[in-house]
Amino acid sequence: MGEADRYQEFEPPPALRPFVRTIWTYAAPAPEPTVQRIAPDGCPELILDIGAPYEEQGDDGVFRLQPRALFAGQMTRPLALRPVGPVELVAVRFEPDGARAWLGRSAAEATDRRLDMTARLAGVIAPAGDPEAQVAVMIRVLEDHHRRNAWSLDPAVRAEIEAAAAERPSPLRSATDQRALQRRFRDRVGVPPRLLRSVLRFRRVFDHAAGPNALGWLEAGLEAGYFDQPQLARDFRRFLGCTATE
Repeated sequence: MGEADRYQEFEPPPALRPFVRTIWTYAAPAPEPTVQRIAPDGCPELILDIGAPYEEQGDDGVFRLQPRALFAGQMTRPLALRPVGPVELVAVRFEPDGARAWLGRSAAEATDRRLDMTARLAGVIAPAGDPEAQVAVMIRVLEDHHRRNAWSLDPAVRAEIEAAAAERPSPLRSATDQRALQRRFRDRVGVPPRLLRSVLRFRRVFDHAAGPNALGWLEAGLEAGYFDQPQLARDFRRFLGCTATE
């Protein structure tokens, strides 16, 4: 981030807290026009651009402008973005299973996709330069949808997510119950339970590799739950598209 850049996180109100992890704002008046590589983090997001939208690299290698408002589903591979002008945005980071009701369809349909939300957020205006007002706008949108659509969670799916986040093993289930949970998990989260565990483990590497007591990549990987360096290297390629050194 440059000296003039701004990033802030805001707690959601109590009614949204089971579904929304945080609401965040970001502004970069003069971003470097470099490609930014984004790794999966296990959380879908709703993003409203107030400044210039980013360009996203497609599978064909071509960069195309993202819509002004978008829903970013679960990611299983890295995403490459680059700014094309002054950046300012407000975003809702949902819990892994928290966006199903907002989306209105299976979360699996949004996996590795950025869905255009321009029509759904038509008329929603977030004032530039005012993070608190931007967050208030998004909260009103979400609370209105929450009231009208009776958002809910699947307790078994949430319990599986909490076990993964706490690095606990999954509860023992019969083969039939496990297959049923996997179907519900994919519908609510967008990816299988095992893949979400892999994503969360990969993100823990960065927790151990940052801060005043930062570890080297191998040590951070071992602390995050990897068995050895080749296993860590595979996930760097899988989720970030580069080696740890790169």
